[in-house]
Amino acid sequence: MAAAVIKKFFIASMFMWIAPLAILYGFNHNLLPGSSNLSPHAMTLVSGFVAVISVNIVIAFYIYMAMKEPVDKHEPDPKFLADAKASVSKPTGESSTSSESSKKRE
Repeated sequence: MAAAVIKKFFIASMFMWIAPLAILYGFNHNLLPGSSNLSPHAMTLVSGFVAVISVNIVIAFYIYMAMKEPVDKHEPDPKFLADAKASVSKPTGESSTSSESSKKRE
């Protein structure tokens, strides 16, 4: 399951780099229809805005995919719970004496 999450994250990250670069390349080399009719200033603005919007679309798609992930109830390790309860119920006097004894050894 963790491998699938990492794979989705990697793919989304790649699209966050590829999509805006492809859009900027397409506008600068007149590969997109209508981009040759724009002035250089307008082409820079439009290509920048479209590139930013493409990144936002990729982020929204990644969030949507993350929300679709199955939610399994996580059960903590019983040994960890027992150790945690034991450490909480342990008197604090023991920990201070052990630290004092370690300071005396130094």
